Amino acid sequence: MKLIEYQAKEVFARYGLPIQKGFVARTQDEVKNGLSALSFPVVIKAQVPVGGRGKAGGIKLANDPAEALEKATAILSMEIKGIKVKKVLITEAVDIGKEIYLGIVQDRRAKAPVVMVSAEGGVDIEEVARTKPEAIHKLVVDPVWGLQAYQARELAYRLDPDPQRAKHLSQTLLLLWRIYRDTDATLAEINPFVFTTRGEPSCVDAKILVDDNALFRHPELEAMRDMDYENPQEHEAKSFDLSFVKLDGNIGCCVNGAGLAMATMDLIKHFGGEPANFLDVGGSSSPEKVKKAFSIILSDPNVRSIYLNIFGGITRCDDIAQGLIEVFREMEIRVPVVARLTGTNEEKARQILSESNLPLIPAATMSEGARKAVELAKA
Repeated sequence: MKLIEYQAKEVFARYGLPIQKGFVARTQDEVKNGLSALSFPVVIKAQVPVGGRGKAGGIKLANDPAEALEKATAILSMEIKGIKVKKVLITEAVDIGKEIYLGIVQDRRAKAPVVMVSAEGGVDIEEVARTKPEAIHKLVVDPVWGLQAYQARELAYRLDPDPQRAKHLSQTLLLLWRIYRDTDATLAEINPFVFTTRGEPSCVDAKILVDDNALFRHPELEAMRDMDYENPQEHEAKSFDLSFVKLDGNIGCCVNGAGLAMATMDLIKHFGGEPANFLDVGGSSSPEKVKKAFSIILSDPNVRSIYLNIFGGITRCDDIAQGLIEVFREMEIRVPVVARLTGTNEEKARQILSESNLPLIPAATMSEGARKAVELAKA
């Protein structure tokens, strides 16, 4: 779950990190009403769960209420990377003297959290890592002991030799670590953390990614889920215990197991196709879950074929077959369906499907199924 900037800043504020005074608005009236409480100039920022807002024109400076209203209205009418802007965050501007990047991320290779800091904040940290890797300082954190004060101070002095600013930086890193740990985050980031020309610290931007599997421990974060930016298909899938991610292709994928789903998408790409989704029906797939999976896949008008790829371990192939019969009986299937079922009860599944006379295209292997799905999508 990605917390949008205004939500991440709410979390930051609870932990005592310095943020700018501001408010969130959806409409022109809300913009007008909120501006009276702020000092100018102000910054208007599109609130969308993607990066690149500034380059897309989604961040603007305004020097008076009329200009702020005009620019906020323009941003609220924008789309950024295909996402409609439905909220803006308007905050008092800060006179930036120095920008710094501070972040903590879960590193799968290190199997531990890694603190990353750079004196070159305010830009794409990925670009800095690519073109100037020496500008990024990294520290692998022991997940048992956590980030220690001496480690935070050492990183802070690498960023700024001034004792006062280094003190602010080390305190901020320790608070950021607490946020990362307490929220079960996979990423907690401030880019940029700034010192104003007067030397005052401020978190100008904020990002937190929370592990979905830990949300049961954080009802306060679950309550912050912003449905304006949630994919309705992904939300619906989650309610049926399905793992679904919408993609941009035209081949619907219905697979059991995340690893098999990834391999299936790789094969589709290998044969020149584009997957329309990642969909894992899970380890114990009832007919009802199969029906819901097909319903979600078919709600995408771009889908031209469907590849059902099942390897029966815990999942029983006959359950999947029974689900397919109900799918074809109750739904209008407007696209060809390629089916590969192997593993537990596969012979029984083949018998069920053979007797049902469903218009399925059988596949004996993963590769054959992926190739057929790609050919049918292009037909």
